[in-house]
Amino acid sequence: MNEDQNNNVNNPLNSYFRKPVIHMALPSKGKFYTPGSINIPPTGELPVYPMTALDEISYKTPDALFNGSAVVDVIKSCIPSIIDPWQIPQIDLSTILSNIRLASFGEELEIETVCPKCSEESTYSVDLRDVNDHLQFPDYNKGLSAGDLTVYFKPLTYKQVNDGGRLSFEEQQLSKAIIDSDLDEAEKIKRMTAAFKNISNYTIETLGDSINLIKTPGADVTEREYIIDYLQHCDRSIFNRIKERIIADRGISDIKPLKITCDNKECKHTYTQPFTIDPSHFFD
Repeated sequence: MNEDQNNNVNNPLNSYFRKPVIHMALPSKGKFYTPGSINIPPTGELPVYPMTALDEISYKTPDALFNGSAVVDVIKSCIPSIIDPWQIPQIDLSTILSNIRLASFGEELEIETVCPKCSEESTYSVDLRDVNDHLQFPDYNKGLSAGDLTVYFKPLTYKQVNDGGRLSFEEQQLSKAIIDSDLDEAEKIKRMTAAFKNISNYTIETLGDSINLIKTPGADVTEREYIIDYLQHCDRSIFNRIKERIIADRGISDIKPLKITCDNKECKHTYTQPFTIDPSHFFD
């Protein structure tokens, strides 16, 4: 039973509280979650409740959207089996958000589009069921060989993705502030160099967080600090291969562009338009 239903067990209206609308299977099948962060039913499918009015109001709080807590609260409310949404692997996030929206607002999602040929503006309806059916995911059982080593990967968590987005935004704002400041050129260069170093360090840490383990002839290395230390000191060709593999794996999970036909009867041009599930705007 959902948490808000447990709070008033004696309420005569209890039986009229919201109920699960759909049940969903996770692309990860529960792998990569930290212990205690999820409770998967015996069926393997998680019940999905529709959003409440309070969920919708809370979701529109700017600060909560920026720090990710609004998304976390909505997931907790609508999929109570996910105890700690911060630990959701990136490969599960689009499916989870898509199913919450589907349970709350129905399968159709309208987006604005502009024909690149005739500039006709129109509204295009996306069927979220079709989006879910065509999502693809990397094979994390397939390692990358590098000499005597084999590197195995894993998806980032929602917290890692969210923290990365915030850091990127803050670094961009900092760089702009430095450029626009009245500091002398030497001080600007010094501060910009420090900012770029922070970005470089974060890039390596993110790559490290995307590695599940490195298998050597004598041991399986899973400690984050050892993996990051290796990335800082390995041959650049190996580093680039690891980076390219991680980027390629993330690309597999990207939603394929939409194929749209222009509504203008005199045009009828067919074109593609990118479509992403952005947690900060998906429930607007």
